[in-house]
Amino acid sequence: MASKSKNKTYWVCSECGYDTVKWFGQCPSCKAYNTMKEFKVAEPSNNRYSRAEEDNAPAHLALAGTSEILDLSDVKAEEVARIHIGFGELERALGGGFVPGSVVLIGGDPGIGKSTLLLQSMCKMVGLGQSCLYASGEESPTQVALRARRLEVDTKGLKFISEIQLEKIEAIIERQQPQWVVIDSIQTMFSDALSAAPGSVSQVKECAARLTRIAKRKGIGVIFVGHVTKEGAMAGPRVLEHMVDTVLYFEGDTESNYRILRACKNRFGSVNEIGVFGMTDKGLRGVRNPSALFLAERREGVAGSVTFINLEGTRPILVEIQALVDKSMLPVPKRLTVGTDSQRLTMLLAILHRHVSLATYDQDVFLNAVGGIKIQETASDLPVIIAIVSSMTNHAVSGKTAIFGEVGLGGEIRPVARGQERIKEAAKLGFTRIIVPTKNKVTDIPGVEIVPVESLREAVKAIFGSNHEKNN
Repeated sequence: MASKSKNKTYWVCSECGYDTVKWFGQCPSCKAYNTMKEFKVAEPSNNRYSRAEEDNAPAHLALAGTSEILDLSDVKAEEVARIHIGFGELERALGGGFVPGSVVLIGGDPGIGKSTLLLQSMCKMVGLGQSCLYASGEESPTQVALRARRLEVDTKGLKFISEIQLEKIEAIIERQQPQWVVIDSIQTMFSDALSAAPGSVSQVKECAARLTRIAKRKGIGVIFVGHVTKEGAMAGPRVLEHMVDTVLYFEGDTESNYRILRACKNRFGSVNEIGVFGMTDKGLRGVRNPSALFLAERREGVAGSVTFINLEGTRPILVEIQALVDKSMLPVPKRLTVGTDSQRLTMLLAILHRHVSLATYDQDVFLNAVGGIKIQETASDLPVIIAIVSSMTNHAVSGKTAIFGEVGLGGEIRPVARGQERIKEAAKLGFTRIIVPTKNKVTDIPGVEIVPVESLREAVKAIFGSNHEKNN
């Protein structure tokens, strides 16, 4: 008798991608309620993920699963060759350039510039002699051609297909053998092997897994465009981020002219690197000096404004932190932050009250990192507190002063990573006074006063003198 493929019913969590053979009211993995969706999966008779497909995979790209036992010391660890297309900020976010055969996932809000960035990049790739295939499931060839004309890029040699069926895209890749493939977007793709609708958890997992398999087997670079949810996370199952080699997120306000591309995962480079772009009528352009960009609109003599030396990956970037403290008319004062951690602000306000005797229990506190950048490191503790003190006492911090340092619960100023690089970046941009943790003090720099501080009270006194005590 001829064997028939069986249809199996699975219940998949729409939040985290957990799958099981029976329904649960609460997901056993993420504990979310009413998120289990039913999917019927047709199992093919042969194994789509046979090891035979991987025999020709490059050494640095082959997937796990081999049964051969190796002595790790005998494995040759060679540097991965990268392709440079002259797009410096994008290459920085990727860890130094494009890695042939790697799988990259780029996510971001609608209209932030994902398709524009990839169209520009693929045109540059073609100009270097690389063969590229752009598969779009959201736009027609006419729409992409109009965008290319607006961007004034040369699309000659760039292969394009408007298709959402995975099997057809696989056939084209087998026939054309491109070196780079763009899938815009992975949520629009579907496979005939599954009965679920495009964009569902099972379809996204299946399409991403099979395209990743092709990338590793043939050494083809694949770039996925991913949708994001209203919370800013990548739409679909979280396993999608585990499959790929690099995850990039576009940040920034769509109404602003500036974009930040942040690497959240990178198997071929460091994470938390960022690329800064400006959106122009000719597409995205890299910003070579982001510090000057973020400080361009800063006004002198404004209380509550402080310059913080932030570190993004290996790049020091100077950012303006603004604080506004005002008398609250509410029983519970407001605590609002933009670009910083709201929970950490609550802790810093308690430290400020305990060690500097400045209370904010009856004050609304608003905090903003200018430029749309998201500050994630604890080195911003001291600048945040100084900005709050400046707003409370109505005494401005000098525009030539830059600050960084972590603040402990005991009021001590702790050292932070790469202090020397931060100080040199601030000195290069013309700052003449830098407040630093004592253990981050380096050799003197001509024309720059480096002020080491050990406690929060000492730092406040070094900046404001006794002004905060008079207003207390």
